[in-house]
Amino acid sequence: MVSETIERKTSHITTALHRDVQAHVPTGFDDVSLVHNALPELDREDIDVTTELFGHKLTAPVMIDSMTGGTPIAAKINAALGKVAEELQIPMGLGSQRAAVDDPKLAYTFQAARENAPSAQIFANIGCPQILKEDGIHRAKVAVDMIKADGLFVHLNALQESVQFEGQTRFKGALARIRELASTLSVPVLVKETGAGISRETAISVERAGVKGINVGGLGGTSWAAVEYHRSREKKRSRQARLGMSFWDWGIPTAATIVEVARSTRVKILASGGVRNGLHVAKTIALGAHCAGLALPLLKSVMKSGGAAKADLLTVIEELRTAMFLTGCRNLDQLHKGPVVITGRTREWLVSRGLLP
Repeated sequence: MVSETIERKTSHITTALHRDVQAHVPTGFDDVSLVHNALPELDREDIDVTTELFGHKLTAPVMIDSMTGGTPIAAKINAALGKVAEELQIPMGLGSQRAAVDDPKLAYTFQAARENAPSAQIFANIGCPQILKEDGIHRAKVAVDMIKADGLFVHLNALQESVQFEGQTRFKGALARIRELASTLSVPVLVKETGAGISRETAISVERAGVKGINVGGLGGTSWAAVEYHRSREKKRSRQARLGMSFWDWGIPTAATIVEVARSTRVKILASGGVRNGLHVAKTIALGAHCAGLALPLLKSVMKSGGAAKADLLTVIEELRTAMFLTGCRNLDQLHKGPVVITGRTREWLVSRGLLP
């Protein structure tokens, strides 16, 4: 069981790093334009990019999004990224902790993050099939306690589980269990998609269930259907490979899903799915997000060194600051309330959904 878990988790890392796993459908960020202010009437050094998330003050609305765990190489990745999160004082999400909940011997691969980030905001992570087990509430508490988490992501990865040849597709009753978690745990409970986005209908239902935040995980970045397609081909699982190919681009593009959630709820919105630079971060804030997460770009840079990942994040923050300067926004609240132009396929999507006139 342990060897199978390590093999699967290692396969996820190597496939994401070395195969084409990018969605073919764009995020929609190119359809979103911030309005240039040629006379910003502020000094760039006066721009404030700090924010607050569930009581934690962040130096910037940028997050190290959930990636990995359950394998020795993941321990090194989480340790390096945890150190970056601590130095920059930005949040970090961990990958699914199912492996370590099932086998405590693998807990160190996740605890490496907290050991290197004693004061940074860290989110635990567990999936719907796990919380639906008879001891699901206990499993969630174990995941939280394992890393002294500041919040819990319940990841909604029905697409990946459907394509993965080891997939677990039990989701019936998940909303009720999420409601139970939200009323039981001592930390905020959030839901997180993994590349297919969150609709306004789903957003409304989970907000009513008591979740405090939604990581939209939109379409346009890494496609986990694509990851599982490559894994299935390697294992000669032709049916699962075909599913991965057919559903490679399934979901709601990131720009659209941010608006879907922002226009229908009051929860904290974490934007992920193809966020690649600080201008993308600025656009997510303008669309209604509170924080934006990056995963694959940081996975690639941290494989070089923790210093490379830190340098990339500092560049992202400077790009965000530049976007704010060029729009005349002194702080994130002004960016959130500032003018934004939405065109193209994203506008068509939002109009058809009744979210734009």
